[in-house]
Amino acid sequence: MSIHKTEALVLNKWDFRETSIIVNFYSRDFGKMSGILKGIKKEPAKFASTLELFSHNEIVFYKKTNSALHLVSQCDVKYNFNMIRNSIYKIGVASLMMELIDKIMPQEDKNEEVFDLATTCLRELESSDNPDKIMTIFKIKMLAFSGFKPHFDSCVSCGARINGHSKFSFVLGGLLCAECYHKDLKSRTIFRGTVASVLHIEKNDFKINLNLGMNPQIKKELNIILNAFLTFHLEKELKSQKVINNLRDGSLNS
Repeated sequence: MSIHKTEALVLNKWDFRETSIIVNFYSRDFGKMSGILKGIKKEPAKFASTLELFSHNEIVFYKKTNSALHLVSQCDVKYNFNMIRNSIYKIGVASLMMELIDKIMPQEDKNEEVFDLATTCLRELESSDNPDKIMTIFKIKMLAFSGFKPHFDSCVSCGARINGHSKFSFVLGGLLCAECYHKDLKSRTIFRGTVASVLHIEKNDFKINLNLGMNPQIKKELNIILNAFLTFHLEKELKSQKVINNLRDGSLNS
């Protein structure tokens, strides 16, 4: 076994036997990884972190060569994002970020862009009065960085550049030009402003995207398109998305 140190976000965790826990992390240097913290429930003082969901930690672990479950010997919290934890709705948004990373990113495949995006979004979420915008930006950038993104810059079927009206195909994972509408009769019409917003967010950094204006129609359509795309390709709706939808419907945003 080799010993390593890295920064990591907590994606989820569960109990293992009576005294230990297993944690799924997303780390800067190793991507998504799983670690066991032995004895933490019996002697919590051994670790300087309570490993709360979406907390930012520095971990030391022994990397096993014949197992995907590594031994975490030290875990120190760097940032706990306590301001997020004061809002039920923001907790839902942060949880969705972690769930999306867990569902999309492959095991132990390093991607610093995804790690930096997640930490940047979490920090902005603490003080933001527009968590939905941060969530939308995160989804689009996350899909782009992971290679899982829908095809918005040309027709997904024939490759032609789209200058006029288009439809979005969930089955094919992108836009269809007018000549290819017949390739998916269930494709839906999409606003040109929605396509432009996606392309802008994909190409620009987080701070620039925060200043992007979107009218209510485009916001609504982006939400519908992204959620339906994820549900179709993941073959089920994200649990945290259901929670967010319920909170939004019940106006429980605080």
